[in-house]
Amino acid sequence: MIAGAVPLKPHPHHRWTFYDLLTTTNTELDTARTGTRTQISRKQKTKNMASLIRQAPLIFPAAARHTATVIFVHGLGDTGYGWADAVENWRRRQRLDEVKFILPHAPSIPITCNMGMKMPGWYDIARIDGHPDSLRANEDEAGILVSREYFNGLIQQEIDAGIPAERIVLGGFSQGGAMSLFSGLTSKVKLGGIIALSSYLLLSLKFAELLPTPNVNKETPLFMGHGDQDVVVPIQLGVRSHDALKALGYKPIFKIYPGMGHSACPREMDDIEDFLKDRLPALGEKDGKSEL
Repeated sequence: MIAGAVPLKPHPHHRWTFYDLLTTTNTELDTARTGTRTQISRKQKTKNMASLIRQAPLIFPAAARHTATVIFVHGLGDTGYGWADAVENWRRRQRLDEVKFILPHAPSIPITCNMGMKMPGWYDIARIDGHPDSLRANEDEAGILVSREYFNGLIQQEIDAGIPAERIVLGGFSQGGAMSLFSGLTSKVKLGGIIALSSYLLLSLKFAELLPTPNVNKETPLFMGHGDQDVVVPIQLGVRSHDALKALGYKPIFKIYPGMGHSACPREMDDIEDFLKDRLPALGEKDGKSEL
């Protein structure tokens, strides 16, 4: 680990992933333990989300003067540690020396498609079966909105520390990418960029109603990446999300990676690094604040 990174104890469920849930069949989930799939009521979801215990994020301070911040959000069943290697690789190339990286850890919450058992997640998911419409069925609006407020708080902390909102990028993978897309586009502050990898647009049927006035992120650069072999968040759902955003007047970059499943690949990581370098260019010694 790079010197200066703030270590935290890994979550005990760290090895659970979206793919683990997909490869556990719905029949197995339905019949395990009780004989029926555990359903989490809306009232219980709201209660659970209101009493969350959160770990502090994993922080990688800027290697030089701190002039920009990237908040990168992991997927279901993971922790911030799951993306630490990616951050270390980006930093090793010394193209993002003025960037501080924040890797949040999701709280452990009951997940319906995991028989209601707890695992790290930003919102509940009812069903994972590889079909494009399943992830959008019975969306956990309460959980999504609570997580959005958490990310808004992280962004505001950086602004309060002296980092302009337009030098903050919010991004993530899978469930974390979905939260970054939703939180970033509905933010009341104009961000420097938004990254959504192997993800989709949350609350798509009412998304337009949730946009702020004025819509300050209408022109914010948006990078979306997806593998054409993704069987967890099917590429069809990514394409639909891209098309829905274009219909609303956004101009997302949408890159498809041949042969890639529900994961990331070196080419995609290079594309993200280029996107960050473009959105968060070094300012030099006159601006920003020192962290080291």
